[in-house]
Amino acid sequence: MSRFSANLGFLWTEYSLPEAIQAAKLAGFSAVECHWPYDIPAASIKAALVQCGLPMLGINTQRGNYSQGDNGVAAIPGRENEARRYIDEAITYAAAIDCANVHVMAGCTDQSPTAEATFQRNLVYACGQAKEQGITILIEPLNHFDAPGYHLHTLDAALKTRQDVGESNLKIMFDCYHMQIMHGDLTRRLQQHLDVVGHIQIAAVPNRHEPDQGELHYPNLLAALDNMGWQGYIGAEYRPTQGTDTGLGWMTAYQ
Repeated sequence: MSRFSANLGFLWTEYSLPEAIQAAKLAGFSAVECHWPYDIPAASIKAALVQCGLPMLGINTQRGNYSQGDNGVAAIPGRENEARRYIDEAITYAAAIDCANVHVMAGCTDQSPTAEATFQRNLVYACGQAKEQGITILIEPLNHFDAPGYHLHTLDAALKTRQDVGESNLKIMFDCYHMQIMHGDLTRRLQQHLDVVGHIQIAAVPNRHEPDQGELHYPNLLAALDNMGWQGYIGAEYRPTQGTDTGLGWMTAYQ
């Protein structure tokens, strides 16, 4: 049976992060994840997690200067020092709250060999730093409609990056929303590559709302994941149509 994680970058955004963790617990989620928690002391987040008995599954590295178009910097040549500061910050924060994964955001590039080489060097660094803390580094392909110019658009590109880096604690974030837009054929792709998937996320396609609408039939996909032996959580990373609480009927139905 699927265990669901609330992505607090999208859910209960009207609350502070500690309050959102409590809301996720009350709603029946088994875990939480978020994007950029750095404005809040790690001790406050850790206290909320302990109080609620929920694990934090993942955080992202900083995006950089988002107002200037940054969406991560790890694949941008010339910004290696900045990228490694963000990596160090994320790993330190993750270790302080017992967070399992850090998503290293690549950023927008020209997809050149130079950008890819920059990304791979920064990932080798990230994996080395994270391994000491028992943390997994994630990379995530983002679809080219929502994230134009992002360095990783496809699963194949992410698989090649992972193979070239060659670190055991580097895995792929399989966001079904992005994967459906870019590829489709999700069940087969998961069957082929589940051993290198570090986390799975869901949302409706194409509107990224609650996962009980749109073109993907998640009950079938979640049942297939059960049959494949997936032991991880399923991250609910969607934008609520109205309030988060009013749209949670999908979770009861899917469980």
